[in-house]
Amino acid sequence: MQYPEPIAKLIDSYMKLPGIGSKTATRLAFYTVDMNEDDVKAFSKALVATKNDLHYCSICGNLTDEDPCEICRDKTRDQTTILVVEQPKDVMVMEKVQEYHGLYHVLHGVLSPIEGKGPEDLNITSLIKRLQSNSQVKEVIVATNATPEGEATAMYLSKLIKPAGIKVTRLAHGLSVGADIEYADEMTLYKAVQGRTEI
Repeated sequence: MQYPEPIAKLIDSYMKLPGIGSKTATRLAFYTVDMNEDDVKAFSKALVATKNDLHYCSICGNLTDEDPCEICRDKTRDQTTILVVEQPKDVMVMEKVQEYHGLYHVLHGVLSPIEGKGPEDLNITSLIKRLQSNSQVKEVIVATNATPEGEATAMYLSKLIKPAGIKVTRLAHGLSVGADIEYADEMTLYKAVQGRTEI
């Protein structure tokens, strides 16, 4: 027996989301059927608004409903540092920590020859133009993930930016708080030793 067409279409829609298989999609579809009508309308309205009202900031590339974004407009932030991240969600993660008060730049990915992603596919050109037009910037912090692609992207950015006399740093990598050394892999330990600090 097949599901009625509206449910089948809803299941297919949920399965297009990352990490959602057929069982989870089916559970979500039936949960949606049981929701009250106002909640379903609010949910669908939020989906449409997200697609229609959000765009990328013309300065940093972060997701925003205003251009430039709130962070780029905030003159109280440290204008001398730019933290470079892979995706807009990384900006929100950094903001939750409340330790960084500078500016951001979102690359929208990393260099990945296997996936056919080169420098022209990332938001790198606007970063270089931004640095050339803003003499206030003294440091670029590269916060790409500690993957081979993230490391390659960090090295590429460093080679582009350093000749301009701007300091390029990388977020420290290594042991996470509460981790046991015996369970850490070699790369994590290597990064932990490299990024050691004086106490």
